[in-house]
Amino acid sequence: MKVSHTTPLRIAVLGPVRAWRGEQEVALGSPQQRAAFAALLLRRGRPATVGELVDAIWGEEPPAGAVTVLRTYVSRLRKVLEPDRGSGQAPRVIVSAADGYLVRVAQEGFDLDVFERRVAEAKKLRTGGSLRAADELLQAALELWDGRPLAGVPGPLAVTERYRLDEQWLSTCETHLDIGLELGRHEEVAARLTALTAGNPLRERLYELLMLALYRSGRQAEALAAYGEIRGTLISELGVEPGAALMDLHTRMLSADPSLRAPAPAQSSGGTAADSPQPASAARPAQLPADLPIFTGRESELAQTHSLLPADGGHPNAVVISAIGGMAGVGKTTLAVHWAHEIAHRFPDGQLYVNLRGFDATGSAMPPDEVTHGFLDALGVPPGQIPDRPEGRTALFRSLLADRRVLLLLDNARDTEQVRPLLPTGPGCLAIVTSRNQLTGLVANDGAHPLTLTPLPPADAREFLARRIGRARMAAEPEAADEIIDCCARLPLALAIVAARAATHPGFPLYAVAEELRDNHGSLDAFAGGDLSTDVRAVFSWSYRALSAPAARLFQLLAAAPGPDISAPATAALAGLDLRETRGLLIELTHAHLLTEHFPGRYAFHDLLRIYAHEQADREEGAPERERAIERILVWYLHAAAATSRFITPNRPRVPLVPLPGNCVAPRFTTYDQALKWCSAERANLIAAINQAAAGDHSAVAWRLTAVLWGFFYLRSHTKDWLACNRVSLAAARRDGDPKGTVEALTGLANALTNAGRLDEAIDHYHQGLAAKQAAGDDSGDSQIVGNLGDVCLRAGRVEEALVHLHRALEADRALGNGWGEGICLNNLGEAHLRLGRLDEARGYLERALEVQRATDNTWVEGISLDFLGTVHHRLQHHDAAVEHYRHALTKHRAVGNRWGEAQTIEHLGDVHLAAGAPDAAREQWSRALALLEEFNHRDAAGIREKLRTLDGEPDSTPRD
Repeated sequence: MKVSHTTPLRIAVLGPVRAWRGEQEVALGSPQQRAAFAALLLRRGRPATVGELVDAIWGEEPPAGAVTVLRTYVSRLRKVLEPDRGSGQAPRVIVSAADGYLVRVAQEGFDLDVFERRVAEAKKLRTGGSLRAADELLQAALELWDGRPLAGVPGPLAVTERYRLDEQWLSTCETHLDIGLELGRHEEVAARLTALTAGNPLRERLYELLMLALYRSGRQAEALAAYGEIRGTLISELGVEPGAALMDLHTRMLSADPSLRAPAPAQSSGGTAADSPQPASAARPAQLPADLPIFTGRESELAQTHSLLPADGGHPNAVVISAIGGMAGVGKTTLAVHWAHEIAHRFPDGQLYVNLRGFDATGSAMPPDEVTHGFLDALGVPPGQIPDRPEGRTALFRSLLADRRVLLLLDNARDTEQVRPLLPTGPGCLAIVTSRNQLTGLVANDGAHPLTLTPLPPADAREFLARRIGRARMAAEPEAADEIIDCCARLPLALAIVAARAATHPGFPLYAVAEELRDNHGSLDAFAGGDLSTDVRAVFSWSYRALSAPAARLFQLLAAAPGPDISAPATAALAGLDLRETRGLLIELTHAHLLTEHFPGRYAFHDLLRIYAHEQADREEGAPERERAIERILVWYLHAAAATSRFITPNRPRVPLVPLPGNCVAPRFTTYDQALKWCSAERANLIAAINQAAAGDHSAVAWRLTAVLWGFFYLRSHTKDWLACNRVSLAAARRDGDPKGTVEALTGLANALTNAGRLDEAIDHYHQGLAAKQAAGDDSGDSQIVGNLGDVCLRAGRVEEALVHLHRALEADRALGNGWGEGICLNNLGEAHLRLGRLDEARGYLERALEVQRATDNTWVEGISLDFLGTVHHRLQHHDAAVEHYRHALTKHRAVGNRWGEAQTIEHLGDVHLAAGAPDAAREQWSRALALLEEFNHRDAAGIREKLRTLDGEPDSTPRD
């Protein structure tokens, strides 16, 4: 910001927007007028057009006469800021510039400038080892803040800038507190961090510092508890684990790493306490149902159950409880009965069995006292001696088993309360419990060993089918057999029903059975057995009817969610509920095994249960309610992805979003790693959301969601996804007559085509994008498309044509004060001159590009420019300088997760080593680059393989143009 020698003003934005002339505060007017002033101040001496200021204050829906109102604001501000200015004098603070204005204020009079200078100087002092001076300077910088920045200022620019400034404040706090730790102020730092983490529960760096401060204060248990707290929050809120730095610190604390300079934590016992022995017994009943003669698979599960008993074949010294759980139809009873028959000989006093009817079609679950009555009868107790009261029956039952070795199989339990009175309390007995619910109380309080069954592995599913319909029939039509297995989703009950149909019609070819299943896709009609116990729909219904009404509603809505799984926050958006209530309902569904928590905080349907949920929704849930739920989750995904883009592609122009429904809360991210992890975890769901939005009435969400994800697609080289999402978004925008969406999708598709190396198609789509903008009467933002057009012409070898486009884009970006675009254009001009062999000009453009990129925090393109500068020096045979620039480029690539850029720069390092006469070093670098590219199957891998193959011959060490 330029210094004014004639305007003694002090201006603050690090709190409410305020101004002073000397000691006298200036009345800056209404909130909107302050918003206009703030928008000019934040341009830091660069001009802002009238259109940009209108957007900054009012966004996409400015009032009628907005330009006139804006000019009134400027006029009023000029009067209060320069009350002594004569009528013929030109303004000195708010100056007219082309179609807009700029502000001139002395740097020492603007609190944001002062803050940033102090922070930059403190960083230099810290690097030079002057910790106390750096600490004092950072303290002075933080004292400039007076609450939330831009407090009370309305408008979209204020929202964006407030978020950015908050991040600067937090980052500075982290640096200041880190220095405090280095200076040994552990207790003081811990106290401050406790408050900061409470207000920023997802901020991993704050927790890292808090853990270290607590640990160095001798509070090891609290340090570890802090890790548990943020890990639980990250899993529940975002569905991700902590980052590598936090996990590494936790591991080092657990191992009392001496480098942490902390007292050795008390050693905790890692031994596992043996379960309290509790005996049991029986007369000689043999009540087990018949074993299935064609039982198949489940070898790992059987090994797990057998491991609960002594390996020498003896009886257990304590009561053993095995709780076998899983969804309906997954084979819990079959496995329990098979295992019970295998070990029955180890329980010579008998085997007791009962179907507790926890999920019976009639809803008549067996009361525990009725079960104990039956067991006492089986154990030979005369009817007259069986107590009337339930607790008396339980006491007698346990007394009879106290000195005996009995196996109990309690099948189809509803909950822990139904099971607990039936458990023996003496050694030597085994109780096997099966349930569709997760019997967590039995595990937590009674020492039960949980085993959750999932659908059969593919090999077991094939064996399951072969043993029922014959191996020859399977071998004759292997593809049809695999399709049958896929349609049954490897669920044993579904496979058994279809196998029974095929076995009873041996003349039916398997392809006809598979075709019948295909025809019923989306329905469970093909899985109707001869009675209720073998009808998949009926079996599922027994679990469904046991749900509470809110859980049943959520079960239905989840069928409409896009993607293969869903997080708890996304589920809350889908249902329109708060997160706490949603988690309770998710627990109810997972306990009923109607939903699977396959990763902490992430939930998924079994394929057949999803179909059942769809059927229930069609039957019970109205279409309007389902449509509202779909809209909520699609818009939630849009806002969540937009929140990640602030870290993945910072300082980029933002896509205007569809408003978030009032009862939805988008996640907040505090680090780049969190944002990238979230996108990776949600990738399949995000793509499904784009497709679902495009196919329905939400094309505005489809193209916006695709647009905000471009940085993730690019960084992670998900080029196929990038192309596909832009194509469906473009088709939807054109279908709905959305000109803005059409332009955005055409440009996005051109970007993806460029990344895929399909340059002629990319050029055509950029031209289509420009034509679509002109047809819509929109002349804003042409510089970005023109600049991209220049870049792709450059890649296509059309260098002179590229120069025309790039100079045009550079001129437009400078006129608009668009530093981000200017830095990219300068980089591309540097590359163009490099390709033409004009190395001095290339270096000039690239060095200017770095200046602009660093001023606008464009770390992404900064890495690319450093790489190009390395190549310039390589071409000039300045090998040491080339290596230095390449190493700096690698630092930038890694900071933003640009794996392709990292691989390319490592390859160029190898080129320099080869040119310098170090073939072994070249081989090492090329091998590293190849390994990176092979991770995401990038087409550039072929070129590096060729270099490695020819290294012993006559390798081409010419640097790239």
